[in-house]
Amino acid sequence: MTMPRGLEGIRVLDLTNVLSGPFACHQLVHFGAEVIKVEAPGRGDLARNLGADPALNARGMGVSFLAQNAGKKSVTVNLKHAEGKALFKRLVTEADVVVENFRPGVMDRLGLGYEVLKALRPELIYCAISGFGQDGPWRGRPAYDQIVQGMSGVMSVTGDATSAPLRVGVPIADTIGGLTAAFAISAALNARPRGALIDVSMLESVLVTMGWAVSNFLIAGVEPTAQGNENATSAPSGTFQAQDAPLNIAANKDEQWQALARHIGRADLLERPDYATREDRKRNRHALNAEIEAVLRTRPAEAWVEELAAIGVPAGAVLSVPEVLATEQVAGRGFLKTYSRVPGVEADVRVATTGVKLNHAAPQVETPPPTLGQHNAAVWGALGLGEEDLARLAKDGVI
Repeated sequence: MTMPRGLEGIRVLDLTNVLSGPFACHQLVHFGAEVIKVEAPGRGDLARNLGADPALNARGMGVSFLAQNAGKKSVTVNLKHAEGKALFKRLVTEADVVVENFRPGVMDRLGLGYEVLKALRPELIYCAISGFGQDGPWRGRPAYDQIVQGMSGVMSVTGDATSAPLRVGVPIADTIGGLTAAFAISAALNARPRGALIDVSMLESVLVTMGWAVSNFLIAGVEPTAQGNENATSAPSGTFQAQDAPLNIAANKDEQWQALARHIGRADLLERPDYATREDRKRNRHALNAEIEAVLRTRPAEAWVEELAAIGVPAGAVLSVPEVLATEQVAGRGFLKTYSRVPGVEADVRVATTGVKLNHAAPQVETPPPTLGQHNAAVWGALGLGEEDLARLAKDGVI
């Protein structure tokens, strides 16, 4: 069966930098949208110079850029130049979506804000991603992922009593903000009549994902605290040390707890009043964990994982990034895509795609991340600009 590409025929202008916006458009391009990355001449997306490989950073093809820009086209235009503004406006008349993640007010100061662009293209969906939203007392504050993690409360509940507040090890505020934007854009594309201003707050996007913690405070009056590797809602549920490595066990339901106790040869724990109910087990979790771990330490982690999974007790190894990427589960589902001899990199590049399959196939795009301005001739040429026009515009610093 053919994989449906629900955004086929949709043109997106991606004015974004670094992660939240590029990640949003990364989702859209994998579902069929034509994404044109609009970059500043000479420098482009800051992510082109970010990543763990200094040589790629120097070439403007940093790992951070390669990670979420496959399938996109790249054009350069100076939005501070009068001719650049005019060119961009022409491009907007043929676009369905504009995505930007500048600080609130920047596009208005450039004379390219929503009201101006809406007048050119009434059906336009304009998505602005920012740290705190387009209004409110914090609207003008600069915000990176770590700033939002701290202000959202995430860091206050990450780690344990001795290590919190602790930053989550991946940029969750940026990526959650990007996913929220992609979801909102997809919904707006389905509305009739089409046309919307979407205001995505990274702060609020993160708070949405903290629903249980937020609701425990709002409804039950219980302030969330750092629980380390323990699941605050159940026990035994957390990380345990086996003979050779740690593993996670989540015996969240009574029947799972009972199956776990019997399988490790500790059915006697089921008879103890301290562990009789979920609330009892939560109150006495540390003593219970010690009883369980004493048995788990006698055998390798993988043996326990396989046996517990077989009897319906959720369990899993604690893997590193290289380890999980090498598993048959991930490698065998089409989650990773390899691009051969990528221009600007001059080597093969392998990147993650999306976490979705449609009709048994993982969405993928066929073209690698673009070099800066790679598609100037094709995109600007489609607006009627010839080689001489492009040469003059480049000389004048417009593109």
